[in-house]
Amino acid sequence: MWRQVLLYFRTHSYHADNCQAKETLQNEDEEAIKAAQWLFKQPMGSERMEMGKRQMAATQETPGAAQAQHSTGNRGSNACCFCWCCCCSCSCLTVRNQEEERARRTSQELQAEGIPNCEESPAPTLEEVNAWAQSFDKLMLTPAGRNAFREFLRTEFSEENMLFWMACEELKQESNKSVIEEKARLIYEDYISILSPKEVSLDSRVREVINRNMLEPSQHTFDDAQLQIYTLMHRDSYPRFMNSAIYKDLLQSLSEKSIEA
Repeated sequence: MWRQVLLYFRTHSYHADNCQAKETLQNEDEEAIKAAQWLFKQPMGSERMEMGKRQMAATQETPGAAQAQHSTGNRGSNACCFCWCCCCSCSCLTVRNQEEERARRTSQELQAEGIPNCEESPAPTLEEVNAWAQSFDKLMLTPAGRNAFREFLRTEFSEENMLFWMACEELKQESNKSVIEEKARLIYEDYISILSPKEVSLDSRVREVINRNMLEPSQHTFDDAQLQIYTLMHRDSYPRFMNSAIYKDLLQSLSEKSIEA
């Protein structure tokens, strides 16, 4: 019987110790889980630095954003294409718009003072018109001849060749350095640049010469290009002009007037 009682107490003590151990382990697990959850909630080193940067950036941008919003309300939205939002007013686009407006205004002023839409000249005589058929040089020598030839080039969508040649002639007459530089820039943008709708046809050698000359523009920056376009008009457009209705009608009209007189 004592053996049964001893076995009972030993079994009861084992179960008690086992339950106490389980409870201790469970409590330890719960504490470990809580500690892990707390750790996961805290930012790591790099995350903490990034969070600090964002907070500093937000603090610095707050006054600028308010000022930009006020400026946007006064001038309208000038959001740059590189901005991720349209709530700010970017100064880069404003500066670019001001530069483009200044260049456009300067270009219009120079065009108004410089290259005319049509040269003023008296009506050509029958002798002059007959002389145009003798050589291209005689055609280009008189304003009336250039106007008639330019009218023909317009029908062939190549009027830019004459405009470029005339612009180069006017550039040669300038002596003021600042005006020369500005006109050279406009000629380049209007007739040399590949982005221009009025680009003239030039070979690579001449373009390289122009690019070098544009470092220090002068009256003779476009001499090679002007000669090439002059030769092109002489060989290509001039023969067709002599056989065109524009020239023949003008010649016939002056001949009839001469007979009547």
